[in-house]
Amino acid sequence: MILFTIAYLAGVLTIVSPCILPVLPFVFARAGQPFAKSILPMLIGKVVTFAGVATLAAIGGDWAVQANEAGRYAAIAVLAAFGVMLLSPQLTAIVTRPAVALGNRLSHRAAGQKASVGGSLLLGVATGLLWAPCAGPILGLVLTGAALHGANVETTLLLTAYAAGAATSLALAVLAGGRVFEAMKRSLGLGERLRQGLGVAVLAGVAAIALGLDTGLLTGLSYAGTTNIEQSLLNRLRADTSGATVNRAASTADGQQQTYQSSLSVEGILPPLDGAVEWLNSKPLTVEELRGKVVLVDFWTYSCINCIRTIPYVRAWAEKYRDQGLVVIGVHAPEFAFEKSIGNVKRAVRDFKIGYPVAIDNDFAIWRAFGNSYWPAHYFIDAEGRIRHHHFGEGEYEQSERVIQELLAEAAGSRRNGSNLVRPEAKGAEAAADFANLQSGEDYVGYMRAANFVSPEGVAADAPRDYTTGKPRLNQWSLAGNWTIGAEQATLNQAGGGIAYKFSARDLHLVLGPGTGGRKVRFQVKVDGAAPGPDHGSDIDRDGNGTVSETRLYQLVRQSGEVRERTFEIRFLDPGVEAFVFTFG
Repeated sequence: MILFTIAYLAGVLTIVSPCILPVLPFVFARAGQPFAKSILPMLIGKVVTFAGVATLAAIGGDWAVQANEAGRYAAIAVLAAFGVMLLSPQLTAIVTRPAVALGNRLSHRAAGQKASVGGSLLLGVATGLLWAPCAGPILGLVLTGAALHGANVETTLLLTAYAAGAATSLALAVLAGGRVFEAMKRSLGLGERLRQGLGVAVLAGVAAIALGLDTGLLTGLSYAGTTNIEQSLLNRLRADTSGATVNRAASTADGQQQTYQSSLSVEGILPPLDGAVEWLNSKPLTVEELRGKVVLVDFWTYSCINCIRTIPYVRAWAEKYRDQGLVVIGVHAPEFAFEKSIGNVKRAVRDFKIGYPVAIDNDFAIWRAFGNSYWPAHYFIDAEGRIRHHHFGEGEYEQSERVIQELLAEAAGSRRNGSNLVRPEAKGAEAAADFANLQSGEDYVGYMRAANFVSPEGVAADAPRDYTTGKPRLNQWSLAGNWTIGAEQATLNQAGGGIAYKFSARDLHLVLGPGTGGRKVRFQVKVDGAAPGPDHGSDIDRDGNGTVSETRLYQLVRQSGEVRERTFEIRFLDPGVEAFVFTFG
């Protein structure tokens, strides 16, 4: 219920986002007309269409993206025709000639005649298609959660709740707007001019959408204006789970039994580990055969920088406490499509020197069983199969290891021995982030979650376009050359293209892949217009030269001196590279 509440309230917040501006003229065109026959059908059409399109986006696949784009173009055509009909009844007849029945309904409706449920539904469908790719940044979280929970009824209901929230705020706005419009008509007699003005506004909105301003400039404004509100909403509504404390009997030095109370509560029961498509380093493990063992379940994905930085600790715990009864299970749950490749995961397991069992959870069966929502996420299970502690994200390694020690002590019937804690030597991308000097955050390149993109041409979704660098400010990025920006990644079509990012952090990472052909892509990095020298990352040399040979995270910058604001540029000498996400440390 909490997730549905969050989704609904997040949808309500879209009314304050500039990204909603191109849609408002279409909505206010129905102001002053009967709510049941005009406004309500339009809002229903919008909610149903958005939920359907967003569900397709959630379950992924190029076919869904293509369907979404086709629907977008169709919506632009419908709304352009609607704007023309508002301008002139004469033009209405011309525009609607190929579809007389549909056109008559829309033209009568646009001219203020008897309300048409069908016309309003059609307008709602078009509005929903246009609004779907333009909604605020919290939609990225909603879609991620929906995708991870699979294509089911809950997915569609969650997205419907989000759309219903937006429809609620739009309904309130249009009802208030209707009273304003009626007052203007009665006092000034400008009904005809008002209708024509709405037509102009509709066509202006169509032009903005067709030029990509709604998903480019306006989406950027939306991100800057609403992220803090949305994050605050999530923080307030996220519920913490806790359970009863556990009493344990421990043996003292003189052999007497002493009861003490564990500091760890019971948070749940270890769920089944069924559903992994393959297990690495082990046969499939079951809850039954893990009984009597202390278990650490680590949810990770191999291109996630936060996961990469926790691996040295998880690996060290697995090695140190294996003989004392600890079983570490890595559950690899992919964020990107390329992370579903079993070959890619095997290579990552080898490169990270992971020797403990890894379940490849491509279908998110284990993820859903735990009700998990994070990378990385650690769940600590006692010898009786009860979840006793969890930790999300990086850090708190000492506390996590103390939990392991306490659970092992419980299983052995003794007090925690307080042995020394691990101090792994982490190199390259595995090294801990310099959080004290970290002023840049994660930025996705694909249009589904992209923000802070400043190439003046704007985003052309799923279509080749020539881009120019523009003038990025801090935490902004741009493309140069001919690229195709897809839902998850941008693909370089011609050699010589590049990416620029202005950042402030010790480390800069970029997830890159050689593309579908698998051909290696050479590249060169510059920092502030020069070779990086001592500031080069682990995947390039001092001159900035490197090669994309596999799809993974590449460390391209590690500032060796004082961390300050820098301009990063990468130029690719071969075509075909795919760029996914920037991360920093």
